[in-house]
Amino acid sequence: MAIQTNRNDEVCERLKALGYAHRNRIRMYGEEFDLTSNPIANGSGFAVEAISRKSGDTRTLRIPLSILQMISKDLAAGTSRRVA
Repeated sequence: MAIQTNRNDEVCERLKALGYAHRNRIRMYGEEFDLTSNPIANGSGFAVEAISRKSGDTRTLRIPLSILQMISKDLAAGTSRRVA
């Protein structure tokens, strides 16, 4: 269980470095969002809490699988990708 927690923490840190962090603005699913949380692990992957700039509704946004796969490959290879 501790190994999974450490991996989840590392994935969350990588997601934050990619811009999925509290107080950032992202565009996802054709809409702009203001993030109100840092990434969190949930039962089916990772997600962030956000407020839609269009409607003002609070939503939980799942992180796209392609991004999680990229991070998983980096972790498996033991590399650290620099994010500008």
